Amino acid sequence: MDPNRSTPLRAVALVCTLAPSPAPSSSQLLAEQTMAALAEHGVTGKTIRIADHDVKPGVRTDMGDGDAWPEIRDTILGTDILVLSTPIWLGHPSSIAQRVLERLDAELSESDDEGRMLTYGKVAAVCVVGNEDGAHKVSADLFQGLNDVGFSLAPNAVTYWVGEAMQGTDYQDLDKTPEKTAATTATLAANTAHLARRLKGVPYPAS
Repeated sequence: MDPNRSTPLRAVALVCTLAPSPAPSSSQLLAEQTMAALAEHGVTGKTIRIADHDVKPGVRTDMGDGDAWPEIRDTILGTDILVLSTPIWLGHPSSIAQRVLERLDAELSESDDEGRMLTYGKVAAVCVVGNEDGAHKVSADLFQGLNDVGFSLAPNAVTYWVGEAMQGTDYQDLDKTPEKTAATTATLAANTAHLARRLKGVPYPAS
């Protein structure tokens, strides 16, 4: 248990399934399981399914004309932890996950009074689901993008499940959560909450 659990932390999980609500989603399920694991470490928050919102393409903080990203961005900036959950499609993160990274690219031009990116001190983690191998490749893509735009990553900052090749079982259709995935989710939560508390107490130095 984190000795500083009394320090409150907030998290948001952005679910990047291609399917809007109320369609079932394995990415949503794994994100919710990750948020539940984070709650064991005193972290509160919510999930947002991006497909339910009109997030415009672009690389600015506000693309205007009904763009839903500014409100989502405000939620991100009000939290300590960002969880990005994506399915694997054709060996890559979903196009919605890529759009989230593109919108986060705008943070490269935003800074606080001491020259630090507004995302400095925030910790990111990743959830990946798919029906064939590729979780390491997808998490590597997301790790690099998230780090580029200012997020920190704890050890073992990804949880994932991939089914056998050439078959159609979804994570959400399993009778129970596989033990290895559950253990990996628990490790992600413990390490991510730990790092977020440390960075909240001792921020990165000014640029």
